[in-house]
Amino acid sequence: MTFPTLSSLLFRRPLVAPAAASTATSLTRRAFHNTPLKMSAKLKPAARVSGRRQDVWSIINEAAAASPKQPIVNMGQGFFGYNPPDFILNAAKQALDKVDCNQYSPTRGRPRLKQAISDAYAPHWGRKLNPDTEITITTGANEGMLSAFMAFIEEGDEVIIFEPFFDQYISNIEMPGGKIVYVPMHPPKEGGTKTLSAAEWTIDFDELERAITPKTKMLVLNTPHNPVGKVYSREELQKIADLCLKNQIIILSDEVYDRLFYVPFTRIATLSPEVEKITLTVGSAGKNFYATGWRVGWLMGPPDLIQYVAAAHTRICYSSVSPLQEACAIGFEQAEKENFWSTCVTDMQAKMRRFNAIWDELGLPYSEPEGGYFVMANLAKVTLPDGYPFPPHVADRQRDFKLAWFLIQELGVAAIPPSEFYTDENAHIVADYLRFAVCKDDKILEEAKERLRGLKKYIQQ
Repeated sequence: MTFPTLSSLLFRRPLVAPAAASTATSLTRRAFHNTPLKMSAKLKPAARVSGRRQDVWSIINEAAAASPKQPIVNMGQGFFGYNPPDFILNAAKQALDKVDCNQYSPTRGRPRLKQAISDAYAPHWGRKLNPDTEITITTGANEGMLSAFMAFIEEGDEVIIFEPFFDQYISNIEMPGGKIVYVPMHPPKEGGTKTLSAAEWTIDFDELERAITPKTKMLVLNTPHNPVGKVYSREELQKIADLCLKNQIIILSDEVYDRLFYVPFTRIATLSPEVEKITLTVGSAGKNFYATGWRVGWLMGPPDLIQYVAAAHTRICYSSVSPLQEACAIGFEQAEKENFWSTCVTDMQAKMRRFNAIWDELGLPYSEPEGGYFVMANLAKVTLPDGYPFPPHVADRQRDFKLAWFLIQELGVAAIPPSEFYTDENAHIVADYLRFAVCKDDKILEEAKERLRGLKKYIQQ
């Protein structure tokens, strides 16, 4: 028997030409990677991320991609349609030239930003917060809230949230094993026939009190509210605070729209020293400075609470992006000088008036926002055509999902169905509403209005 020599093995001519062999290998690899892996129980994903139904964002994106009305006018997602002002953009560009701004920041945040936040919030707090012990910087407000839940929620602890809620609250609470207890906000009874203030969306405080148990650890508050646009009154906040003090419940106050309020705005932490001791307040540079992609947020609160939020944040992402922290610090330092905050309010109110004129024209009621940049329009008068071809995953949802799909397909305008922000049990409450984001360029608002005029033939008076 003759065995091949080493040289013959090394230099043997391939059976397939190199290019063909490479292509064949590539196709084989692609086929392997595209073949779904049969998962044993050991390889299955955790329950916290598996088994969820298709979310509103993917449904709306799917509808937009399938619509014959292109390009879609996106009034759905709450990102700004314009840049931050030059003084903030220039601060970000200049920060990139600083060596220390391109390296790790302290886990609790850059000292300059924490000091700038302390100075900026002092007029609202009545005192300066200690930047070292009462403020921590996070990678966006969402990560800050996750850090708060990770810091205080353990398996079986209950967290009260009001419906409609920001959808990220749910997974953030469930990650550490928390149990969510829902309390619905109720829209005005005449909301389908009359334009009323967002203040008319109310909480039944008897319902809230019944939701509290010995296991209730936290309550999440959002004011100004997304998507309703409600700014909780001082009296409402006091009732919530009294219940939380009585039952020793931590308040997590999501105040990311805290520079966009059109009626008097009270920060719940400022009601009394006692309330301040149980309150964590969430802020967002993305919302403040028209830069949602920057992912710079913060939490403010008493040292006894903040130290544990900071500890959780350190474990989650260690520290947050350095150059943009520096830019936000400069943004806060210069905002008053640039008359930025008052301009924000004036500009957003003008956008609200510009866009909401279409509902007045069509005779469709809406909730007049008290804060933020969302408006909830009631489309109960809009009749959807019989037999309209909704896909099964839309046909099975509340009417607002059908309305959203219909608007995208027929008019090319995207809005968000707010029943996504309610439990199935309470989703019917907002079945006739859609949420529109007005933080867009005026040309986009005008284009949206022109397209929405196409609703006229579907409106029953």
